[in-house]
Amino acid sequence: MSRTVRRQLIEISNTLRDANDLLGKLFQGVADEELMELLTDCQNCAITMGNKIEAVYGAGLKSIHALENYCESIYQISQHLDSLSECMEIYDRTKEQLLEVQREIEETPDKKEIAFMPYKASMWDSLESVYLAAREDENCEAYVVPIPYFDRKADKTLGEMHYEGEEYPANIPITNWEKYNFEERQPDVIYIHNAYDDSNLVTCVHPRFFSSNLKKYTEKLVYIPYFVLEEIDPNYQVKIDAMKHFCFLPGIVNADRVILQSENMRQIYMNEYEKVVEAAGETIDRKQLEEKFLGTGSPKFDKVMNTKKEDLDIPEEWLRIIKKPDGSWKKIIFYNTSVTALLQYNEKMLDKMCYVFNVFKQHQNEVALLWRPHPLIKTTIESMRPQLWAEYSKIVEQYREEGWGIYDDTSDMDRAVVLSDAYYGDQSSVVQLVHKAGIPVLLQNAMIVNC
Repeated sequence: MSRTVRRQLIEISNTLRDANDLLGKLFQGVADEELMELLTDCQNCAITMGNKIEAVYGAGLKSIHALENYCESIYQISQHLDSLSECMEIYDRTKEQLLEVQREIEETPDKKEIAFMPYKASMWDSLESVYLAAREDENCEAYVVPIPYFDRKADKTLGEMHYEGEEYPANIPITNWEKYNFEERQPDVIYIHNAYDDSNLVTCVHPRFFSSNLKKYTEKLVYIPYFVLEEIDPNYQVKIDAMKHFCFLPGIVNADRVILQSENMRQIYMNEYEKVVEAAGETIDRKQLEEKFLGTGSPKFDKVMNTKKEDLDIPEEWLRIIKKPDGSWKKIIFYNTSVTALLQYNEKMLDKMCYVFNVFKQHQNEVALLWRPHPLIKTTIESMRPQLWAEYSKIVEQYREEGWGIYDDTSDMDRAVVLSDAYYGDQSSVVQLVHKAGIPVLLQNAMIVNC
């Protein structure tokens, strides 16, 4: 139970107890109509309280049973208003019934309830280390509630719905989104890693989980980006202009806290907010921005640095490609293809990919290629470049059928980083992670195809 809900229940309990105390003083000298009105108020208050407890904990609790008995007692009083002795006898029971309710609420541990609401399993690493810390805190109750999302059709309407709750690591307990009633539970803190709400052209989280709605039901909405960017000097405005749209996504505007990858990035976000406010002829307290934006680092870095190669679960089909006949391992090259590059270069990017595969196929005895396309490439192409989809699908199908290289479409991106000896591919947020892991990086140029 969140502290918010616990506090609300204590307040309702106190109100109900005060009303019940007043009830005992009004059995004599008050018109039946006034007494009936107070009885109705007491019963409605008890019903509200019972519904709230049941929504959070479910049925069967002693407090719910006591509230049901209380409502029955109130009804019995309403039926015996002509007998003061019977009313007082029933009324004495109501006091004990309310004491039982209050005892159970006060004995409920005063813990902070934190809900983590990722939408894609492959992006869970942006929240994982924060969740693990919360799970170990005896003063917290932490829940991982993966939320559904939709593909965007070419006409921008919502398409197929996806739910990836079954794809999370085995050590992460999952709470189903349909069973976690955040509107009733009102968690003290909600963490999200998707800030787009309705503004993404490729996917859209379920509207119930838009940041604008989540904000209504929590005291603190926290956003952590699912990506990491190339580090930028806060004075380098040209590069800042190319990324500052990230600063004003709906989830960031609505968030109470935004956790950023570095102090430099924090300064950039604060500076850009100040500029917008000043351009509107208004002022903003810098201290408010300092409280909202924190540059404490990305959990994605934590995940990569804490994952050890010897602890990886490597599929047998991967090992067949990685191992040489003598049992030693080939060098593993992480080949990353991004959404951005494909949208920018279109067919030329497909040509580049074919060229890369031909080169690595010729050297498969010494090098194992681990191809990991961005998880949103399929959805993006279908929505924004449908003419590319057929050809792209053929490339994927041929690569997988030939079986000389690894095709990684799993949700565990960090495994690919830790497993690899070098990175080759597009500029993307993955580059920052492999740099952090100390892996050599070579960026591909889609315009260069030596064939």
